[in-house]
Amino acid sequence: MSKLLLIGFSADELSLAGGFIQAMGCEFDALLLSGSSAPVTSAGRVMTFAQGGSVPPDAAAASIAGYTAGYTHVAAVSSMAAKDTFARLAGLVDAPMVTDVIGIEGPHRFRRPIVAGSLIETVEVNSPLTLMTFRPSGFSKLDEPSGTTPAEAVAFSGSGKTVITQAAQRRGGRPDLSQAKIIVSGGRPLRDAATFEQVIGGLADALHGAAGATRAAVDSGIAANELQVGQTGKIVAPDLYIAAGVSGSTQHMAGIKDSKIIVAINTDANAPIFEVADFGLVQDLYTALPEIQSKLR
Repeated sequence: MSKLLLIGFSADELSLAGGFIQAMGCEFDALLLSGSSAPVTSAGRVMTFAQGGSVPPDAAAASIAGYTAGYTHVAAVSSMAAKDTFARLAGLVDAPMVTDVIGIEGPHRFRRPIVAGSLIETVEVNSPLTLMTFRPSGFSKLDEPSGTTPAEAVAFSGSGKTVITQAAQRRGGRPDLSQAKIIVSGGRPLRDAATFEQVIGGLADALHGAAGATRAAVDSGIAANELQVGQTGKIVAPDLYIAAGVSGSTQHMAGIKDSKIIVAINTDANAPIFEVADFGLVQDLYTALPEIQSKLR
């Protein structure tokens, strides 16, 4: 019989796991690395590491490894932190790792995108323990999880060589890209970091959403690395994705394909982004975005 250990790098991630847990159809416990207060879940147990603060991936993996006994699956929402930690965990517990799962065909058969999302492959593993990261957008959303499970503090016993020298907080308290319902993204036409923050960040704040950026904008120093959306950045699945001054490169499109509604704003009517956009506006972003923002006031 399958039994799942769900890892939460933050308490918010557990609220995104409802559809995945339902698709797995097995008992599960949750282990929070954040040390924050207990969320409402239908877990058999909710355990928290009480160490507080950011945890280096090698130390987190070493500690999680001590809690995997008795489970057939260990899973977490797909994120850079999850993939970084799980890669180390896979080595410690000698188990296979399947990333970016979007479908469950059985306890050992999973579907995941490949080739920048152009193809879907089915992966079958044969192991008593499987590590997985999953994309919440691939599963139906549950409105409210059932039941309340009190949290219990458990020991954090892992250690590693990695040292976190600095932690940066997202500017303005904006939601994380992987969890945001609304994202406003900008590309190279934003010119500089101050302009990006004023135009893209301003509209994102007006919509209570997150700010994103293309790889070109990040490589040019216009936007921070953590804002990069795409195959080599963060995979997003918001309800609304506004792409301003974004041409629509293959790697960027792979990261936004699960967005429910895509709005493209670009002066180039032949930009590839218009081929996938639900709504398109051929206009200078410096005219369009301030006007949209003024209408929201």
